[in-house]
Amino acid sequence: MLKYLFMTTREHIIYTADALIRDKGYNAFSFVDIARVVGIKKPSIHHHFPRKTDLGIAVIDFHIKGLEQIKQASQGRTPIEKLDRFFSIYTDIKYENKVCIVGSLSTDYNTLEPEVQEKIKEFSNAFLAWVTDILKEGKQAGVFHFDELPRTRAVLIIASMMAIVKLSRLTGEKDFGLVKRRSGRGC
Repeated sequence: MLKYLFMTTREHIIYTADALIRDKGYNAFSFVDIARVVGIKKPSIHHHFPRKTDLGIAVIDFHIKGLEQIKQASQGRTPIEKLDRFFSIYTDIKYENKVCIVGSLSTDYNTLEPEVQEKIKEFSNAFLAWVTDILKEGKQAGVFHFDELPRTRAVLIIASMMAIVKLSRLTGEKDFGLVKRRSGRGC
């Protein structure tokens, strides 16, 4: 509850929408749900976000900004440390009992407004480029060893982590750890 004390109303709305999207899905939440959590009236949300599309874009922009902060904080780190940071994102998501924003919005993709579709593609491409760059750097430095192209390896690792977050809800914690270790092996 303490973290909300330092948020603006706009930030609290975005944070709440993000949690609802990653918990229920984009199509399963409404401004009424957000108003209830934030403790404001629905028109106050419309003041900040006239349309759900505007809010969806703001949530994805929040993740883009977060990725940029992670990349900045990782500068000067080794490729192994950077890849560990990538895996910690999915570990955090798993322990929050959520799914990643890409995993959630890709499920709803065909029903999303075109602007939200474009924004999630932008984030997904930036995330993929980051992991690809980590793998490329590690391969060039001789610390990662894999046969496929770095981008292909990045797609495989990201897809494995997105899937195991969901699947391990059914199969158990050991499977999450197994896939996490196996995804990093060979790098």
